Amino acid sequence: MNKPLVSDLLHRLVPLNTLPYRYLQEIRHQLVPRALAPGDMLFDEQTRSGLSYFLLSGTLSLLTPDGERSLVAGSSESRHVFTSGVRLSRVFALEDASVLCIDSAQLERLVTWQHANADLLLELATAGELTDWLEALLENPLFAKVPPANIRDMLTRLETIDLPAGHVLLREGEAGDCCYFLKSGRAEVMTGLGSDSQVVAELDVGACFGEEALLTDAPRNATVTLIEDGCVLKLGRENFVALLKAPVVDELSLEEANALIEQGAQWLDVRLLEEYEQGHAQQALTMPLHLLRLKTRLLKQDRLYLCYCDSGKRSASAVFLLTQLGFSAYPLRGGLDGLSAEDYATLLCEQGNGYLARSGGRTELSG
Repeated sequence: MNKPLVSDLLHRLVPLNTLPYRYLQEIRHQLVPRALAPGDMLFDEQTRSGLSYFLLSGTLSLLTPDGERSLVAGSSESRHVFTSGVRLSRVFALEDASVLCIDSAQLERLVTWQHANADLLLELATAGELTDWLEALLENPLFAKVPPANIRDMLTRLETIDLPAGHVLLREGEAGDCCYFLKSGRAEVMTGLGSDSQVVAELDVGACFGEEALLTDAPRNATVTLIEDGCVLKLGRENFVALLKAPVVDELSLEEANALIEQGAQWLDVRLLEEYEQGHAQQALTMPLHLLRLKTRLLKQDRLYLCYCDSGKRSASAVFLLTQLGFSAYPLRGGLDGLSAEDYATLLCEQGNGYLARSGGRTELSG
């Protein structure tokens, strides 16, 4: 039986090479090479699987709207992910080959989170702040759609409280007016009252608790007690609703985006540089999401920016950030994956290093 690949063997695969070890551990069971014999079909028009694929060895035949071509392991193109869809309808092995098959939605979630919050964690670590608790906290599904700018703002509104073991933070049946994040220590969760009570869970650093009562306006459904000395961060209901409720972002169709481009709007490609170099919109600026906050000083406040990525998730995060900083921006609805083969080829018509933003809002060809 094949064993999962270890992380140092994934360094050449984009965007897997951007994920930290703990994220690779989350998808470890999927990092198992799948062997293909000559003629074996990876997928065709009838087997759309929702998976992302990486070629590890051998050669594959790819059927695209422009015809059939080969993908050879070790080539520059083979470093990049590929999926089934209108731009790639059939793939089979021309010789013995091996591939990775990873759930597309899970991969995109991990990549989006890593790139959206990387600069925030770096900033806190540089300032001497221990970020283990925050990294654990942000892996909570509650934060999946919360823009990094809101996370940054939330940190300024938290009340830090040091408490001894045995302190009861929440009581079952009480109304909820706040939630807590566990910065240090451990806590236990109990349900039921009196002799019917039982411990149902134990909370570690980074845990968020008490949020369900705020989301549902229902009484507390459990009692939470510290089982060792710890530090909690308290967030009141008003701040919870304002900061953790994901803002609604207006999305644009490609037709609407193209009309704005003709009126002077600017495309921003928020994917990785290596993804950008494979093909990008005409004169699109390369602005990877994890570098966007640093690069916004090169953008013009009076210009409209249109963001795109593969699935639309990274571009949504980019728009959250840009609007928080006072820019006008919109994401492409559904991302590149939502385009037809013809529209995809028309939009991503340029290759190479492409364009960079310079001070004063100037756009320069990078050479």
